[in-house]
This record gives sequence, structure tokens and C-alpha cells, in this order.
Amino acid sequence: MLRGSRIQPRRGLDVIKRALATHTPLVEKSCASITPPYAKLIQNLEHVRGILNRPLTLSEKILYSHLVDPQKSLAGGGKIRGEAYLQLHPERVAMQDASAQMALLQFMSAGLSQCAVPTSIHCDHLIQASEGADADLKRSIISNQEVFEFLESASRKYGIEFWRPGSGIIHQIVLENYAAPGMLMSVFLRFSLVNIVYKENLSDSHTPNAGGLGMLAIGVGGADAVDAMTGTPWELKAPQVVGIHLTGSLNNWSTTKDLILHLAGRLTVRGGTGRILEYFGPGVFNQSCTGLATIANMGAEVGATTSTFPYTPKMNAYLKATGRGLVAIAADEAASQGFLSPDDGAQYDEVIDINLSEIEPTITGPFTPDLATPISKFGSFVKDQGWKDEFSAGLIGSCTNSSYEDMTRVADLARQAQAAGIQAKVPFLCTPGSEQIRATMERDNVTASLEGVGAVVLANACGPCIGQWKREDRKDEENGCALILARSFARIHETNLKKQGVLPLWFVNKADYSRIGSGDIIETVGLADTIRRVPDASIKIRVTKLDGEVFNIETNHTMSSDQLKWLEAGSALNYIRSQI
Repeated sequence: MLRGSRIQPRRGLDVIKRALATHTPLVEKSCASITPPYAKLIQNLEHVRGILNRPLTLSEKILYSHLVDPQKSLAGGGKIRGEAYLQLHPERVAMQDASAQMALLQFMSAGLSQCAVPTSIHCDHLIQASEGADADLKRSIISNQEVFEFLESASRKYGIEFWRPGSGIIHQIVLENYAAPGMLMSVFLRFSLVNIVYKENLSDSHTPNAGGLGMLAIGVGGADAVDAMTGTPWELKAPQVVGIHLTGSLNNWSTTKDLILHLAGRLTVRGGTGRILEYFGPGVFNQSCTGLATIANMGAEVGATTSTFPYTPKMNAYLKATGRGLVAIAADEAASQGFLSPDDGAQYDEVIDINLSEIEPTITGPFTPDLATPISKFGSFVKDQGWKDEFSAGLIGSCTNSSYEDMTRVADLARQAQAAGIQAKVPFLCTPGSEQIRATMERDNVTASLEGVGAVVLANACGPCIGQWKREDRKDEENGCALILARSFARIHETNLKKQGVLPLWFVNKADYSRIGSGDIIETVGLADTIRRVPDASIKIRVTKLDGEVFNIETNHTMSSDQLKWLEAGSALNYIRSQI
């Protein structure tokens, strides 16, 4: 297993070193803990078939084969998807450094000496991007030393695999080391906030990335993660299943990223809520494993529970290339028994047909990930909206675009630019997905090609994608989340937002939710009076539609006079510091 850094105590000080990967012949990993128990799952699925007596989608096969008690969860074979609550046993749990602390404290209170299922912790969220990989990693380890040392010591005590700072991004590490076809996995992640957020579902995780290997990876909250870690059945409302039928082949300029951006434009940010996106058809088999991971990763942008694909020869090749040949052999056998693909005649709640040959390079935004525009129309679209056409920064990396395949594509363009004498004129940042990818990039001169046009290669971490970026060229601009507008909030979510200096707003009329669409401009009316504690002040949302229509939406909030001080100061901690 690759490690990105290590901390060695000496004379009361911490000596921080970066352990770089070196190239050695491929060594097969120990696959005992990462190979799904296919025989047991297939046996359990036979019990399920006896209850439901109908063809099953791939998503149903994976979910239902992990049921603790099929008879209890499936309730005699009535309507399941979108209705029944399933009690499941995930096979693995992964957590990141910013949220694992609370989950570990909850786990400790259970009094167990070891985790009931294989569990890993990944240090990727607390590394701030600024100068470059080495300097950023060193500074972040120092500033978060207590957190990292707690996570490492707790991992050692409870048998948890610990991936140190610099080792890579959780989702890429999972894909490279733990993911396996047919597996069910839960990942504990918090949502991140950027600008004004308008969502129905406030959990935002790119956990489904591991679906690129034909499994179900589902983002969960801390209590759910602890359920799995203690062996307690994890409850999930059975998602609906949307079938995405792929035909044709992507042209030379289009990628799987363009496919999922196109789909986001069709489904919108609400179209996947409570649903699994299951891809099938001949177009699936033309894509690389990391390309499928990109599609699955960004299913989160449409609110999908997760995404998955039938087992393909390219998944087999990826498993072997990453030292998991034994998993590939076991998956081949399971696939031969029909476990890793949908049954003939399986029914989906909705089917979307996409001809890959018609997909062109696509850009989404601004403001929302479902405002998808083909690049051939983007220039005129920006002009028609009266938006600025400046490009302020570029990033290749984070969990969505950090595979070796992604990096080599960009490096090829960089070499062409350098040959033409072109250099980057704005910040150009690169975050490799893992130490393995970083080392391979360096070996193959990919890093040199990127740096040759002015790119800064950052640590193998989330960095700018989650707002962990000390941006020096925009010091005078606001950069953060101002408010969140939603139909409702769980109590704990609302309180957390308030303490972070974010204003949670509720729709007075929940039906107004559907009046806001992609590309709408949202402004606040009355916010200043509210912060000043003007009596009877209220906050309205002014919505400007793409066609020029303007209207106001009534909102409510539950901010007390003291909590408004937190908002004014930027967070509760900022306010507390100001009073000391």
C-alpha cells in the first residue's frame, strides 16, 4: 500500500517527510478482505428470486443480495423500489479526515475492539492548496497534526487502514485498492458549500465514483457509517432504478465527462434523487474503468443515490493492472453465473436512451451543474446572457478528473501548447488522484509537460475542488457560501450551517421550489435589514429567469438574535474570537 507521508517524533518535535512512491514490478495485493463473498451473495439472491419472482436489474441484485433478512425487507414481494426500507450489510466502510473524527468517537462508545467490516480512513480534505505539493503538505500536516495523530492512533487500535496525508483522494484510493464488482460499500462524507446552494438534498458526496468497477458505493452520514462499522444492519429506502441505455461510440474529442454533463442537463439536479442510475447497452463496453468512474462520480450532481455498470473486460483489466488479479478471477466466475449484469427482461422505473456518437464536448454552469451547453454553442450562449467571458483559473484533478487517463489527455494538449509557444495566463492547477498516479505521471514525463506550460502540481488531495485553496490572485473577492435555500432541514444540518456562518432559508410555500430552474439568477431582498435586527424584517428571494421574468419568493428562517451575530461575523467561532 502506498503512503503519502509519515510523522516521526524526535526530541518532542515532529519530523515531517513525504514518502514518494517508487516503481517496482507489480505485486499482487492480498485480496481476502476486498473480494466480495460471491457464493454467499448469489445464494442470498436465490432466496430473493423466490420472493420476487421477476427479472432483476443489476442494482437490485447487488442491493438485495446484501439484505440481512430478505423475507423481512421484501415483505412478500410487493412494491419494493421507492417504497420498502431495506436492512443491509455493507462489506466495507471508508471515511475522510474531516468527518472521521466524530464517527470514530461514536464507534468507540460501542465498546468494540475491532471494526466489524473492513474500514479505512483517508487524509485528503484537510490539505490546503497554495504553493505546491511539498510545501502545502508540510504546512497542512503541521496545522492539523492533532487530528492526523488521533486518526492514525485510533486506526491502529481498531484495525482500520490509515492512508496518511498525501497518499491520495479517498475516492481514487478506493477505486485503485478496494472496489470490486458486486460489492456494497458506504462512505462517510460531509457536504461542502460553495456560493449560494439551492438543493433538495443536502448530502453531496462523490462516493459513487467506485461504481466504475460495477459495484454500489453510497455516501452516508456518520451514524450510518458507525452502523456498518459495528455490524448493525444499515437501513436504506429502496431506490428506484433508472436505466441509461448507451449505444454508439464517443468521437475523438468527447469523453465520458461530456456524457455525464449531457445527462445532467437532461435530468437536472433533482432528476436522480432517490434513484440509482444503472447504465447498460453496448456503449458501456467501449469505456475504460476510470472513464466509467467519472460517470458514476458525477451522478451525485443530479442527486443520484449511486450509479453502476455491468461487469466488462476493461474492469477485469483494471483489476489486474492494480494488483487485484484474484478479485478479477472471482468476478469472472460470478459474472458467468449472471450476478454482475441485469437479467433479460428487467424493468426500470425509467429508461433514457443516449447515442454516444451524438455527444460533443460540453460545459456546464455557471451557477448549477445541470446547465449543460455543447461547446459549439457556448460562446453565443454566454454572449446572449451578457456574462463575462473571462477564464480565471483552471483545475485538472480532484476525484472527478484525477486518473492517469485524465492527466495524459491534458498533458497532450500542454505539449501542443508549449510547442506553439503558449503559456498559461491564469492559475493552472493539477491535483493527482493518488501517489500512485503522481509517481506514474512523473515517470512518464506527464508532470514535466504540465509544468512546462505553467501548471502547479498540488498535493494528492481534494484541494481547490472543495474550497481548500488559498487563492492569492483574488484576495479582495468574497469566496464562500452565503445561504442555503431548501424545502426543509434536519435539525442538526440547520444548526451546523448556522455555526458555519451560513443562512438556512426555508420556502414559505414548498411549491415555490419548482419555480427555480437552471441558470436562474437568485438575489436576496431584505437580508441587510435582517442582519441589523430591524423589527419585522423578512427575507425574500428575487428570481430572474432566463427569459427576463422576475418574481419574488417568500422565505422563513429560524436565526435568533445571537445567531445573526454569527452570520455577520462569518461563523460562530469568528464571533467568539472577536469577543475575547
